[in-house]
Amino acid sequence: MKRVYTRTGDDGTTGIHGGERVPKDDIRIEANGTLDELNAQIGIVRSLLKADDDWQELLKKIQTELMTVMSLVATPSCKRDANPNSLTADMDRTCEEWMDRMTAQLKDNGYFLLPGGTPLAAHLQYARTVARRAERRLWTLHREDALPQEILRFINRLSDLFFVMARFELDRQNWPEERWKTFAYKNSK
Repeated sequence: MKRVYTRTGDDGTTGIHGGERVPKDDIRIEANGTLDELNAQIGIVRSLLKADDDWQELLKKIQTELMTVMSLVATPSCKRDANPNSLTADMDRTCEEWMDRMTAQLKDNGYFLLPGGTPLAAHLQYARTVARRAERRLWTLHREDALPQEILRFINRLSDLFFVMARFELDRQNWPEERWKTFAYKNSK
């Protein structure tokens, strides 16, 4: 690519897979913009990790899968079969397996927690919130133009994964979790 700018978006539209142009604030573009922000946030998380950290490979895989998700989101369902990219079908299970391994080593948490702690834990909490926003945008798009269920499950698991990773990071750094309130349902028993 010799130039980054094309000037084609100066009218407030952008191209999507298949050649159609849509407004830059179209829900498809909003969803992809949030996924792009999530991917950048994961890049920040990776930059805070040592190169040989166990999480590097997982997070790189997630970033790669997010690029595929963005390609599929940019493609209207009627043209998705022509998109050469395909999501790994079990990314939600991969996230679950990582969460299960980490959760098995953590104390049960019956509290709402304040995001923060170490810089890495704080960035993981931020990634969690961006993943939740991406999920909301994807469900809005899904009501207009159906998305593959694998995408919706994967993004749903990501926010949970980043929450568990943030807790695990605090634990491995021997940093205390800051509690807000006990879960109400645990008080009612």
